Amino acid sequence: MSIRLDPYAIKLKVGFEIHQQLSSKNKLFCTCPNPGNASSDSYEYEFMRRLRPTFSELGEYDKAALFEFSKGKVIRYVGSKNTSCLVEMDEEPPHDVNREALETALIIALALKASIVDEVHVMRKIVIDGSNTTGFQRTMLIATNGVLKVKDREVKVQSICLEEDAARLVKDEDGIRTYALDRLGVPLVEIALEPVTASIDELVEIALSLGRLLRASRRVARGLGTIRQDVNISILDSKSVVEVKGVQRIDQLKKVIEYEMYRQHALNIIAEMLKTKNIQFNAIVYDVSSILSNTRSKIIRRALEQEQGIVKAIVVKGFAGMLAYEPYEGIRLGKELGEMVRFYGLGGIFHSDELPAYGITVEDINSLKGSLGLDDNDAFILIAGLSDQVNNAVDAIVERLKYAFIGVPAETRAATDDGRTIYSRPRPGAARMYPETDVPPIPISKDILDSLINKVPKPWDEYIDDLSKRYNINRVLAEKVFDSDYFELFEDLASHSTNVQPSFIASVLTEGIVSLERQGLDASRLKYEHIKDAFARLAKGDIAKESILNIFSVIMEGKASDVDQAISILGLKAISDEELIDIIDGILSEHSNLIKDKGMDALNALMGIAMSKLRGRVDGKKVNSVLKRRLMENIGHR
Repeated sequence: MSIRLDPYAIKLKVGFEIHQQLSSKNKLFCTCPNPGNASSDSYEYEFMRRLRPTFSELGEYDKAALFEFSKGKVIRYVGSKNTSCLVEMDEEPPHDVNREALETALIIALALKASIVDEVHVMRKIVIDGSNTTGFQRTMLIATNGVLKVKDREVKVQSICLEEDAARLVKDEDGIRTYALDRLGVPLVEIALEPVTASIDELVEIALSLGRLLRASRRVARGLGTIRQDVNISILDSKSVVEVKGVQRIDQLKKVIEYEMYRQHALNIIAEMLKTKNIQFNAIVYDVSSILSNTRSKIIRRALEQEQGIVKAIVVKGFAGMLAYEPYEGIRLGKELGEMVRFYGLGGIFHSDELPAYGITVEDINSLKGSLGLDDNDAFILIAGLSDQVNNAVDAIVERLKYAFIGVPAETRAATDDGRTIYSRPRPGAARMYPETDVPPIPISKDILDSLINKVPKPWDEYIDDLSKRYNINRVLAEKVFDSDYFELFEDLASHSTNVQPSFIASVLTEGIVSLERQGLDASRLKYEHIKDAFARLAKGDIAKESILNIFSVIMEGKASDVDQAISILGLKAISDEELIDIIDGILSEHSNLIKDKGMDALNALMGIAMSKLRGRVDGKKVNSVLKRRLMENIGHR
């Protein structure tokens, strides 16, 4: 954005809800193993469901649940007996709460100095997007009113909950949404922080600090997808809070906050402009199928050729120019409306500010204006598709247009990989929560809490100091390895591999693999077993340090499925000491004139020649040692 907004000047407020998977042995309400971050494309069974909203104890439907139901999706579930059972299928009541997971949630609550409840009650939270077979998510309030220390400030913790993770979305197309059950029921801790006003860098530091505290417990899962951040964002003291779901990376978080700050400010600018123009909201809906029956627009013609096809126009009096108005680059009201209708199975909208275009001609526009009695100050929006989809989308757009005169609507949005946000659904309300009747309450005694005090993680700074001293690595590298997805793997390798320096292991796992990712290689192909295998071979002297990243590169490119295959492709078969001496002697013989001219000063040049032949097959230090010794012997014999 060319204009820089000051977060403090626009009263930016951001609150985080962190959802962190726990590394417990089992799932939360059954004895199925916790698969962690592993997933499979092989499934043994499947079944179909259609989920419907129900009245809450307040006698109301939750509007977010109604919205999901209006999409008319059929849900397909796929699963494996290794990772799910009748509990995940909702064919058996939940078992007792996983005590290991409950203990972890209590330890985290103690670390945040929160007020822990006397008795834990399991609640049901309505979720009917299909991500849970039951139509709800089980969640437990563990504690409230905690404190997170972030450098020189304290951020209040509103609540700490223990809940089950949702099923994993596999595919969403053709009216059928497919979920895998492997992730369903995995224990999560949810931590909600009080909204704060801060710079974007300070906000990122808050999220990073909370993530570090969780990892310091050594009881949470690591890797992409194991921690997800929902970010509640508002500006100008607005009560319309926007919830952005699914932020997984710190770099993405920074972009999302910045984008949403500009988007909300743009919507307020649009509302102010409407007030300045003294435009009153007046939207009228017309069926314009017959008016556009001869249009050249392929999209509209395709819609009308269907049995239930229809085209409707929403006319907004005095609104000309406002749908395309762009307070900041890429942020327009027309674009927002186009994103909304995609959740009703429609490709988008046409609006008068962007026409003629897309096959809609001046003649079409004049026919619409003449038939509907529009003048040049009026705007219209066209929506084409199946009648049910169009009618639902029209109702949603009319409601959304009302907010154009107010500013920012309270809604749930999804984070994109490039750091933008797109409309997802209305914000849920209190009507989505009710008690779980199949799991008894769990009392939390003082004795239980006292027994956990010694398991509370130490402050992050102390943890990094200890890590640095224990493995003799500098603090910067200690921070990098701690924040990486490979921390547990690093400790495993560094504590068992006496022949490989911990600093080299840490450097490869953080800087080396990150460098390969920046080259566009896929880190998801590089499994822990590949890394452990490669370092084990390095420790035995079967491969050289220089070959490690070459092996990883071949695997991340998809050219090799294991270390053996990568070594074969790279030609990195280890050589014996005798073979090394023969190769060195051959180099000395081939460059005898260089040795004659420079003597020992030829060492560097000869080392470069030797490494061009031996890189990845023999450690550089060993090559240098043998080369230096053989060179001295060669000169001494002259």
